[in-house]
Amino acid sequence: MSESQEQCKVIQWARWNETKYPCLKWIFAVPNGAHMKSPRTAAKMKREGMKNGISDLMLPYPSKGYHGLFIEMKFGKNKLSKDQKEFLQYAESVGYLTAVCYNDLEAIAVLTEYLGG
Repeated sequence: MSESQEQCKVIQWARWNETKYPCLKWIFAVPNGAHMKSPRTAAKMKREGMKNGISDLMLPYPSKGYHGLFIEMKFGKNKLSKDQKEFLQYAESVGYLTAVCYNDLEAIAVLTEYLGG
């Protein structure tokens, strides 16, 4: 398994559960950590606003007093980067719930709890 595969399973779960939680239609991935094979594409993405440290998944739905939810996916022994820590602290300080999840089951549990299920 990999971080990407775990994240794909979270998105697949979200798609299967849109009837129960309609707001899951709007969960999205933020490809800021994507490794670009082409330096030209990487430069273009940075000009368009790609930024290191932004969490992998975002659910733009207010719940439990939060504005929305950011999930940073990790896998194995991966640790948060300085930029990721800084972003998560910022997001929390302005009213977002944040979570760091090491597999799909952790992320699904966070989403389910956040959505009151």
